[in-house]
Amino acid sequence: MAGARKLELQDALALGPGWRHACHALLYAPDPGLLFGRIPLRYAVLMQMRFDGRLGFPGGLVNLQDGSLEAGLKRELSEELGEAAAHVPLERADYRSSHAAPGPRVVAHFYAKRLTLEQLLAVEKGAPRAKDHGLEVLGLVRVPLYTLRDGVGGLPAFLENSFIGAAKEQLLEALQDLELVEPGSLTAHKISLPH
Repeated sequence: MAGARKLELQDALALGPGWRHACHALLYAPDPGLLFGRIPLRYAVLMQMRFDGRLGFPGGLVNLQDGSLEAGLKRELSEELGEAAAHVPLERADYRSSHAAPGPRVVAHFYAKRLTLEQLLAVEKGAPRAKDHGLEVLGLVRVPLYTLRDGVGGLPAFLENSFIGAAKEQLLEALQDLELVEPGSLTAHKISLPH
């Protein structure tokens, strides 16, 4: 989100009327798989292809009358990812950051939730039957967390895609902070981290 300012959650919630709130979640699970029998996958991290052709995280605008940001996010996940996502236990402890957009008065709240691989596979399997599949959401995609020998394939190539708002920065920050990639691998491959 170019020009967005990072806010503490309590400050974001205190912005008052006239501000809308959007919540998005990075869902991930440990993945013991090997690509080509030799490249560790480490984690499965989900993103989605949006209706506008950009990559983002599942979620959307929430209404504080939903009861909480987390309740609104769970509703959005259910609409975009289906029934299995409705059972993902999202809590305030999964909250990571908030950013206020410079133009439209929208605050983007970001969450990250660790699932079991079985839970994540159930979300992937059920997503094509979700209410918003084929409309707001064109499909799910896993983020390749490895870099191939050529130094380009894998995560560096994935990051060349177009992302909505702060999604790319949120992804990179979460990959580093949650240690979903090998320590130092982002900087070793000249992937710039958010400031």
